[in-house]
Amino acid sequence: MARPVWTGSISFGLVNIGVALYSATQSRDVSFRQLEQGTGRRVRNKRVAEGTNREVEYEDITKGYETNSGDYVVVTQDELDSVRPDKSRSISVDDFVRIDEVDPIYFQRSYYVAPRSEDQEHAYALLREAMKEAGLAGVAGLVMRNKEHLVAIRPRDDVLVLSTMFYADEIRAPHDVVDGLPGDQDLPSRELDTAVQLIEQLSTEWKPEKYHDTHREQVLRLVEQKARGKKIEVEEPEEPVDNVIDLVAALEQSIEQAKGSSAPVEGVVTTESGGAVMAAASRVPVGERRL
Repeated sequence: MARPVWTGSISFGLVNIGVALYSATQSRDVSFRQLEQGTGRRVRNKRVAEGTNREVEYEDITKGYETNSGDYVVVTQDELDSVRPDKSRSISVDDFVRIDEVDPIYFQRSYYVAPRSEDQEHAYALLREAMKEAGLAGVAGLVMRNKEHLVAIRPRDDVLVLSTMFYADEIRAPHDVVDGLPGDQDLPSRELDTAVQLIEQLSTEWKPEKYHDTHREQVLRLVEQKARGKKIEVEEPEEPVDNVIDLVAALEQSIEQAKGSSAPVEGVVTTESGGAVMAAASRVPVGERRL
């Protein structure tokens, strides 16, 4: 069994439930070490003072906050400790909200919440089932690893799931990041109706096990082949061929393709008036898509 990453209690009203948090997810990224080409020797990073070749010992390193003028305000660890959040072992749920009202952009990392002992199981089950009945999720604060987190707690089957969240001021406004976002437009009804029909045709039941990290699988296959001494032939990718066609025609053909009765629609799709480019529908059959 996994070890908990945090132990404490959840409180709502005057009820306190002893709980433990367990990581609900794990990274499956393929990691590599940096090696010197030709010798295969491991390359390691050193902490070097800027403008010198002098390596700095870890105990001689302090923290500095860079200001807009480019200067640094040096802050000691003792000074940071003085404003560190209290090491509270309680998650106090004071607000309950509808989880479907929370934009997924706010969610960071998820943890399973479990009762800390058998004595806590009844109260834990009561909270879980009450939240299911109400259709609500709890919003609270959590201090973990010397950082204060905003969290949402929601029921999922037999377990409560806690997700750390971004604060509102950490969410960037899209128009501050992206140029050229189209606003409200008076779209031709035929285009819109056909696009909706295509989306509905491609809709399916959410089954996460259908989707695989095919790039990771290919990287692991490549590593395995090289470990067996196989020479890897690197081929240049083919350049895509543009095929400019009518937007509605492309949507209609995509619908037929989704039904399995038409050949794939290739290339770039544009409006007759040269409007915004729109990609043709996925050429992977419904239910066999990969991320």
